[in-house]
Amino acid sequence: MLPNMLPTMAPTTAPAVATPSPILCLDIGSGTQDVLLYFPDREIENCPKLVLPAPARVLAGKIREATAKGQAVHLYGHNMGGGFHSAMKAHLAAGLPFSTTRTAAFSLADDLDALAATGVAIREDCPEGAVALLAADYDPEFWGRALDTLGLPRPALVTACAQDHGFHPGRSNRRGRFVLWEKLLLEADGKPESLLYHDVPACFTRLADLKRCIGGGPVADTGAAAVLGGLFEPSIRRRMHEKGLTLVNIGNSHTVAFLLFQGRVWGVYEHHTGLVDAPRLWDQLGRFRAGILSFEEIFDDRGHGAMRLELPHEAAGFAETLVIGPRRAMLEGYGAEFPAPGGDMMLTGSFGLVEGLRLQGRLPRPL
Repeated sequence: MLPNMLPTMAPTTAPAVATPSPILCLDIGSGTQDVLLYFPDREIENCPKLVLPAPARVLAGKIREATAKGQAVHLYGHNMGGGFHSAMKAHLAAGLPFSTTRTAAFSLADDLDALAATGVAIREDCPEGAVALLAADYDPEFWGRALDTLGLPRPALVTACAQDHGFHPGRSNRRGRFVLWEKLLLEADGKPESLLYHDVPACFTRLADLKRCIGGGPVADTGAAAVLGGLFEPSIRRRMHEKGLTLVNIGNSHTVAFLLFQGRVWGVYEHHTGLVDAPRLWDQLGRFRAGILSFEEIFDDRGHGAMRLELPHEAAGFAETLVIGPRRAMLEGYGAEFPAPGGDMMLTGSFGLVEGLRLQGRLPRPL
């Protein structure tokens, strides 16, 4: 029997010279995980930062290695990002056994009967001779060793973000996910800090598992962390209070755009990055701001949707467009700006977790 729960990473004994305990902030994407060890008493430039392969990408590599060696694979652990799905399919196609515990199985599918029908065995014990691989967006033992090796203190708090489509039985996950943005606009007064969860909505099963893995710290969707990361930058906050801005995060998997004005989100657009090119995205963003891009157009195009409130005249049409994200070069030459919140664009989501804590009053803002 293999464990399904991981131990939380406890803080180390306080150093001889007392300093504020750091916060470990992780933005777990499909390509990379972007890491900030945030010290409240330091300039952001002096806080340690890392950009590492995403856990799902690392797991995919281990599965491919087992496939090449002709070994069976047994997955255990948690619901995590499913970026290793193609590696699992290739393993089965090679005629090799693949099994998973029930909890880890949700990384691959919401419908476990359908998953079993593909040839994946769902069992709690590891078959004899199989390679046991951990499924987890966050492994506290790994991070404990990594920080110790780097000579860095262990955190008092871990906070993280990951993309979660949510579990919506009987309805489209793409439609169900967009409820996240509808609630932000209609129920939370457009305040992005409401999307940094201390209590995770029941539908977000991946975020719930992530929260348990990190020891109970707050979690967020990567889209929410991106908009908060934009607000981390003082110059963007100042401009956003004077006039409306369109902030676009072009990620490896998803593209999300937000209409921002006076500390509020007034509209959200979300599509899959691989389904849009630059001319199409720029056209859709223009029609989104103008209120003539429908939810149905994006949803029927296999995206998530678009929604905006009645926009204030003072926002000046949200004409200025700021683009972040690892695929931001898509909009080069289209009159957009390319800011680097906190001085490092790849850490925008991690900075956003810090900004969310600040806006919730849980962290002071530097003078």
